[in-house]
Amino acid sequence: MAQSYVSKEEKKIPISDPSGKWSDMTLLPEWEEEFYNVYTARKHGKWVMLKALKERYRNDAKCREMLDREFDTRYNLAHPNIVMVNDLEEVPGIGRAIITDDVYGYSLRRMIDEKRLTPRILNRLQTQLIDAMEYIQENHLVHYPITAENIIFTEYNENLKLINVGYDQASHLTHQDTEEDLRSYGLVLGEVLDHLPAKMPRLRRIANKAAEGGYNTVTDLQLAVEKRSSAQLYLFLIATIAVAVVLMLAFAYFFK
Repeated sequence: MAQSYVSKEEKKIPISDPSGKWSDMTLLPEWEEEFYNVYTARKHGKWVMLKALKERYRNDAKCREMLDREFDTRYNLAHPNIVMVNDLEEVPGIGRAIITDDVYGYSLRRMIDEKRLTPRILNRLQTQLIDAMEYIQENHLVHYPITAENIIFTEYNENLKLINVGYDQASHLTHQDTEEDLRSYGLVLGEVLDHLPAKMPRLRRIANKAAEGGYNTVTDLQLAVEKRSSAQLYLFLIATIAVAVVLMLAFAYFFK
């Protein structure tokens, strides 16, 4: 049977809920944020995660509005590499909380610190993280920087999950916003490469270029990781269109 995420210095939180809806609450200090605490608990017997304002902010109107806005931003997101938000409700003992799917796994920061990096994790950073970044930008999500702390890998198959993916949604993202994601990616990939035994010079060049703002778009980064270029992609599209035109002309000639 799957067990809930085990956080460093986790702390059991007494919970009194006569309805029996909530039980087994645990504070996860490892995932603490400036305004929020993060918990795991059972809701109707099912493990979930909760993000709630710290006690000193619970009655602050602006902080409550901030929590509500993050829920509104994240509730309709649907991506396999982003932690899903399920509900917003009052929870005994901790107040108003965002309820998300539980993540059975460990942060990239912890995997680095405990020297538990694997080839699959490196592969996930080259594929799943870039896919999630593309989704974030397509949906104009304003979010905290992507770091090793908010990248999670599930326990059994090491799938990547991003947390803290958006606290607001804009009509569009500025170049500075999108560039920040690419720089963050370069820093994360570079740190992972620092802790691997193999040199991997091609990935190192990509990490350095991204961290220095050398890529204009997520697509450019993705093409570099896949050993392709924008020029190659455009040539492929032109060739595909040319073949389609030739086939259409041939079809028209034989059936006129």
